[in-house]
Order: sequence, then C-alpha cells, then structure tokens
Amino acid sequence: MPTPLAIAFPRDGDILNRCDGAESPDALIVTVRGTAAPGSSVHVNGKKAARDGKIFTCDVALTERRNAIHAEADGHAAAIEVFWNRGSRKRYRFSVDDNILFLKDLGTNPAAYRSLFDHWYLGFWQSMHMKYGTKIHINVYYQTDEFDLTQMPDQWRDEWRANADWLHLSFHALQDKPDRPYRNARYAQMAHDHDLVCGHIRRFAGNENVSRTTTVHWAECPKEAALALRDRGIDQLIGLFEVQGYKGPCTTGYYLSREQCAHCDSRGAWFDRETGLTFIRCTSVVNALEVEAIESYLNQRTATPQTAEMVELLIHEQYFRKELTLYQPTVLEKVETALRWVAQRGYEPVFWSDGFLGV
Repeated sequence: MPTPLAIAFPRDGDILNRCDGAESPDALIVTVRGTAAPGSSVHVNGKKAARDGKIFTCDVALTERRNAIHAEADGHAAAIEVFWNRGSRKRYRFSVDDNILFLKDLGTNPAAYRSLFDHWYLGFWQSMHMKYGTKIHINVYYQTDEFDLTQMPDQWRDEWRANADWLHLSFHALQDKPDRPYRNARYAQMAHDHDLVCGHIRRFAGNENVSRTTTVHWAECPKEAALALRDRGIDQLIGLFEVQGYKGPCTTGYYLSREQCAHCDSRGAWFDRETGLTFIRCTSVVNALEVEAIESYLNQRTATPQTAEMVELLIHEQYFRKELTLYQPTVLEKVETALRWVAQRGYEPVFWSDGFLGV
C-alpha cells in the first residue's frame, strides 16, 4: 500500500550544499518535493506547499548545520533531518590503504632514517604535499610477516606531530589476509583491532596525527562492528558505493543496503542517523586505472554538481613495492596524474575531519 505522504527530496541524512539550492550567508533554500493524496493540503515546516496532482513542492530555508523537515497532510506526517554543508566548495583528499611495509622498513632499520622523509615512500608523499599542497591519509595494518607495530620506535614522534597538518594515520585492519576480514565481525573484534593499531599510532606518532576518518579493509563490516569504531571516535567511513553495472549487494559499502549505497554514490557524503556515521564516497581507486584513463574516469565520476563537490582519491601501498608481484611501475605517475587533475580544476586539499567535511 503506498504511503499517503512521503518526502522524496531531500532524503533523511542528506548533506546538502550550494548545489542543492540557493545559498546565502544565512540560509540554504531548498525545494522540498514529495507525494501526497491529490487534493490534500500539505504543509512543510508550517508553510503551505504547492500541489500538482500527487506531487507537492515547498521551499524551505535551512539555517542550521542540522535541520528538521516536517510535512503534514490530513492527519498524516513525514519527517526527516538533513545537514547544511555551509560554504561548501570543491575539495579533495588522498588516502592510502594497506600500509605496513614502509613502517617495517623504518622499524627494523631505524638507524638508516634520520628523518621519516629519508624513506623513499614518505619522501614521495612529502614531495606531493610540497608540490600540490596535498593532504595524505595513511590507513595502517597492525602486522605483516615478521613485523608488528610493537617494533615501531617513537624516535620520529616529534616529526610525525610537526607534519600532522598534512599527514594523518588511522586504523585499517589487523593484517592484509585473509581477504574481507570484517565481513562478519562482531563489536569486540573490531574494537580490539582498532585499539591495537591506534594505541601504537599514538605511541610512536602522537595524538595529532590520529584521524576520525578511516577506510576499513575492504570497506565492509556489519553495523555492530561499525558501531565499535564510532564509539572510539571514528565517525567518517570511506566506501566504494558504485553499484551501476553490478548485480547483487554492494560489498564495499559496509552495512548499507544496495539502494543506500547507490544514493551515497550519487552524492559526496551521506549521514546515517541510526548510527551517527557519515559515509564518504570514494571517487577513484587510482591504482585500478591505467595512467591514460585517469582523467576521463575522474571526469565521469564528477559529472554532476553533487558528485563534483568532494573528491576522494585512494591508492594502496603494495603497488609501490618493487619486491611484490602487485608492483606497478607507473604508480608514481598515476598519483601525480590524479593530483594534476584536481589541481587544474581548483580543488582544495583538505582532511574530511577538519571542520564539517573539510569546510
């Protein structure tokens, strides 16, 4: 049976910005759209809505970061909450998943590195920061073969802290294998692994570098496990929410349904009011593309005003490592090609955890 009154736009949890309405310093005016029984009188936030058959529309002023929208018609009601991303502008972040090997290099031979940036990997990311202003977010494993974070010394702690304005660290997973380790994870498993990784990050790098944003390994976990992260201060999760052309559930969208993933992928970010978690759309996994395909793919993924506002670029450490079969000789070129693309189009480097989604 159809709902007698429903709000179609915005949707509950939507994060709205200048692309969704008319923005002034004091408010964002958005046109609320929905359906109701023909002939019924609809009011939205106390204002009478215009009618056209089953469709109703009404302009609403959003004046706070978090805003309630309430529609009423002949004894029926519908209510949602939305956010105003005030002063939103084009911005991006570069994140790196699956990191442990550069830490193994540092931890097993600390005398070879007077500075963190004497290591070629961190030296490369520093050069990208210096050239483009890029902010780099590194997601970390606890262990790999013959190394874990207990072996990472704190001799560079001051240097980590001094570079926290552009270099962040956060939990990724206990280790690389098995694949999809958190598909059926319970609260305690996620809590344990997070605390293990972040406890050591704070020990060797300080609190300043620890972020409240992360990408869980494979961007997948049940709601219960996601709540363990939220309870530990992580309230922003990066996912790959694209479902077009794929059948079945989205397996890189945490606990979200296929329909929720599709909606998130149509926007820069979406807030789940039930859990208090914000899901941020990954625009591109850069290592998955050939160099010559990066520009056209980014053009495609930012083709609408909503998808163009926030760009998340992502890559993985193993493609940088010459000793691994996954090594890509063009990986440095891929990074810089993506960075030139955002720089040439006026994107500002941010951390999503700064202010409200980098604003």
